[in-house]
Amino acid sequence: MKQYMLSVCYPAGGKQPPPDALQRIMRDVHTIQKEMQAAGVWIFSGGLTPPSSATVLRHQGGDVITTDGPFIESKEQIGGITILKAADLDAALAWGRKLARAIGTPIEVRPFAEGH
Repeated sequence: MKQYMLSVCYPAGGKQPPPDALQRIMRDVHTIQKEMQAAGVWIFSGGLTPPSSATVLRHQGGDVITTDGPFIESKEQIGGITILKAADLDAALAWGRKLARAIGTPIEVRPFAEGH
């Protein structure tokens, strides 16, 4: 089985949904995670703090420079990830569709490189 990363994408600078909508989203995502666990495909999931909390390490001129905040300007940001194992891309996409319906934002599905 291959491993896939399902990334939850949000518009950059987007606001968190209202509390009642967020509670429904979290409940639905938790239900999907339990379904993944029961199917034996779930490896782990986690939400991320805002990009402003990021620290970027960059090799520059023989030193490693530390910078606060996101490294690139982007129209979208990653709000969370799920790592799962699936027989093929179609199976991973099926789980991604469930998350997209539950969260209401784009889900990027990407396989891990072979042999790494």
